[in-house]
Amino acid sequence: MTDRRLWSYKEIAAHIKVQPDTVRSYRKHGLLPSPDHVEGGKPYWYADTVRAWVASRPSSRGRRPD
Repeated sequence: MTDRRLWSYKEIAAHIKVQPDTVRSYRKHGLLPSPDHVEGGKPYWYADTVRAWVASRPSSRGRRPD
Protein backbone atom coordinates (compact mmCIF):
# COMPACT_ATOMS: atom_id res chain seq x y z
CA MET A 1 0.00 0.00 0.00
CA THR A 2 1.28 3.45 -0.91
CA ASP A 3 1.02 6.33 1.54
CA ARG A 4 0.45 9.48 -0.51
CA ARG A 5 -0.31 11.82 2.38
CA LEU A 6 1.68 15.02 2.07
CA TRP A 7 3.84 15.98 5.04
CA SER A 8 5.16 19.43 5.87
CA TYR A 9 8.22 20.22 7.95
CA LYS A 10 6.04 19.81 11.04
CA GLU A 11 4.96 16.23 10.24
CA ILE A 12 8.48 15.21 9.22
CA ALA A 13 9.85 16.68 12.45
CA ALA A 14 7.30 14.77 14.53
CA HIS A 15 8.14 11.55 12.69
CA ILE A 16 11.89 11.80 13.35
CA LYS A 17 11.47 13.46 16.76
CA VAL A 18 13.21 16.77 16.07
CA GLN A 19 12.10 20.39 15.80
CA PRO A 20 10.74 21.70 12.46
CA ASP A 21 13.70 24.09 12.24
CA THR A 22 16.01 21.07 12.23
CA VAL A 23 14.18 19.66 9.20
CA ARG A 24 14.45 23.04 7.47
CA SER A 25 18.19 22.96 8.16
CA TYR A 26 18.44 19.46 6.68
CA ARG A 27 16.82 20.75 3.49
CA LYS A 28 19.04 23.85 3.40
CA HIS A 29 22.12 21.61 3.62
CA GLY A 30 20.88 19.15 0.99
CA LEU A 31 20.20 16.33 3.45
CA LEU A 32 16.48 16.06 2.72
CA PRO A 33 15.05 14.75 -0.57
CA SER A 34 13.56 17.25 -2.99
CA PRO A 35 9.92 18.05 -2.19
CA ASP A 36 7.30 15.96 -3.97
CA HIS A 37 4.95 18.93 -4.12
CA VAL A 38 5.14 22.69 -3.62
CA GLU A 39 2.01 24.69 -2.89
CA GLY A 40 2.01 28.40 -2.18
CA GLY A 41 5.80 28.27 -2.00
CA LYS A 42 5.68 25.66 0.80
CA PRO A 43 7.34 22.26 0.26
CA TYR A 44 5.60 18.97 1.00
CA TRP A 45 6.79 15.36 0.87
CA TYR A 46 4.85 12.14 0.54
CA ALA A 47 4.94 10.10 3.74
CA ASP A 48 6.51 7.23 1.77
CA THR A 49 9.29 9.55 0.55
CA VAL A 50 10.06 10.54 4.13
CA ARG A 51 10.01 6.95 5.39
CA ALA A 52 12.39 5.86 2.61
CA TRP A 53 14.70 8.77 3.44
CA VAL A 54 14.66 7.90 7.16
CA ALA A 55 15.44 4.25 6.38
CA SER A 56 18.43 5.26 4.23
CA ARG A 57 19.95 7.65 6.78
CA PRO A 58 23.15 6.30 8.35
CA SER A 59 22.00 7.47 11.79
CA SER A 60 18.91 5.26 11.57
CA ARG A 61 20.83 1.97 11.42
CA GLY A 62 19.80 -0.29 14.22
CA ARG A 63 16.70 1.76 14.93
CA ARG A 64 13.28 0.25 14.62
CA PRO A 65 10.94 2.15 12.28
CA ASP A 66 7.86 3.78 13.82
